[in-house]
Amino acid sequence: MLVAAGQGTRLGAGQPKAFVRIAGTTLIEHAVSRAFEAADTSQIVVVAPASHLREAGALVSAHPRHADVTVVAGGAERTHSVAAGLRALRRDIDIVLVHDAARCLAPASLFDRLVSAVRAGHDAVVPGLSVTDTIKQVDAVGRVIATPDRSSLRAIQTPQAFRRTLLAAAHASEVQATDDAALVERLGSTVTVVDGDDLAFKVTTAADLERAGRILGS
Repeated sequence: MLVAAGQGTRLGAGQPKAFVRIAGTTLIEHAVSRAFEAADTSQIVVVAPASHLREAGALVSAHPRHADVTVVAGGAERTHSVAAGLRALRRDIDIVLVHDAARCLAPASLFDRLVSAVRAGHDAVVPGLSVTDTIKQVDAVGRVIATPDRSSLRAIQTPQAFRRTLLAAAHASEVQATDDAALVERLGSTVTVVDGDDLAFKVTTAADLERAGRILGS
């Protein structure tokens, strides 16, 4: 599942972020192409803004496997969008990967690593990178109240992989969260972290867009 329903206001592109182009190609197209390079991708559900459904459909129709792509409208919040994507998945799909179009350069090897971990017995698996900066926890007025041990911290990326039944149960509560793993955690289920990938960074600002362009250019 590819979540592409965000407006991306921090990027300042004047359109939903997933439709911004890097090296002449939209983030949606980059993300779809890389997802289909993974060994076990059987269907991609693109969750797009309701105002851009036709445009999203036209973009993915050019891919050789466009018949395996479904485009649906997202909701007001991320959790609403993921729930809409879940409803559009084929019934025979057991392992679901939830991915952000903004992390459009995430390589196929990352998808494969996550699926392998779920098949090995982990019901919820997310990719994470070690934190290299010192992290400070602050209060409402900016005063430092704690310095967590960074060795136990991870910066979490997408795609995130789940057994479908667990992800559906997590979304049944309709609680809002910044990622799907947080919903699973609230159920009391275990979320396992595997190695992430530097290429799975999130395009949020103009500087991120330039970084992605340089990577593609090289």
